[in-house]
Amino acid sequence: MLRTRFTEEFGIEHPIVQGGMMWVGRAELVAAVANAGGLGFITALTQPTPDDLRREIERTRELTDKPFGVNVTILPSINPPPYAEYVQAIIESGVKIVETAGSNPEPFLPYYKEAGVKVLHKCTSVRHALKAQKIGVDGVSIDGFECAGHPGEDDIPGLILIPAAARVLEIPMIASGGIADARGLVAALALGADGVNMGTRFLCTAESAIDQKVKEQIVANSELDTQLIFRTMRNTARVADNEISRKVVEIEKAGGTFEDVRELVAGARGRRVFEEGDLDAGIWSAGLAQGLIHDIPTCGELIARMVSEAEQLITARLADVVA
Repeated sequence: MLRTRFTEEFGIEHPIVQGGMMWVGRAELVAAVANAGGLGFITALTQPTPDDLRREIERTRELTDKPFGVNVTILPSINPPPYAEYVQAIIESGVKIVETAGSNPEPFLPYYKEAGVKVLHKCTSVRHALKAQKIGVDGVSIDGFECAGHPGEDDIPGLILIPAAARVLEIPMIASGGIADARGLVAALALGADGVNMGTRFLCTAESAIDQKVKEQIVANSELDTQLIFRTMRNTARVADNEISRKVVEIEKAGGTFEDVRELVAGARGRRVFEEGDLDAGIWSAGLAQGLIHDIPTCGELIARMVSEAEQLITARLADVVA
């Protein structure tokens, strides 16, 4: 048993989290993670409306009686979703853990607090983590440069970012980016984290509702098979290497603007990758952890393996290092 501040304060068995992933964080995956003793997050904005989110929460409850949460990512948008209504749906559905990401969650914190909801905020820098702690979140997820999606603009890898954050934070912290196995879990704990968050690794599990060809591509890929797009726009995103992401990088290098790549990076195209298995239909998030993924286990198998191997590493291999 691996007991940490995070498992104690968030009421879960193992310090392993499946964070929100657009088009991926659905009931089947979230419930499988929960049933295995981890913490899974439904991705709120994958659901077209707040009422659809309510139904997805109920579907998840039909599949598990363990704790799970909902991710709400707030990003700049020409036509922003009705965030307040999604928050209301979460609270009225009785969900007690929320993962926030993107913009500052402060406007919604009073509503979460009043409803007894614990808030875990995703950060890509120590300064953002300190700000999140100051405004009253219950925990932070610190994302190193290795992570899929948006790693921020500081380019600080986990080996530095995790202990730098641990040194100054007082609330529980989980580590994200480049973690896919027991070695990453033990390393994160040694660096000062209270648990780990994994995206790409959970993307490549039996219960992940994406096309099998995408999972097989993740297994085939190495740590070299990602691209950093939107670098010139100061909105960096790490995505899988494919025909589309390479084209976006070329357009940026030639001086192109967002308008020049808008059609290529449309979310609907990325959704086609996951749902139809057309690996070059659009961009899709994947982290450097691809290089550590060599199978497609169930969530139960993955979490049990990670915990068992982590315990062995801590009690045997590392214990033997001490004279």
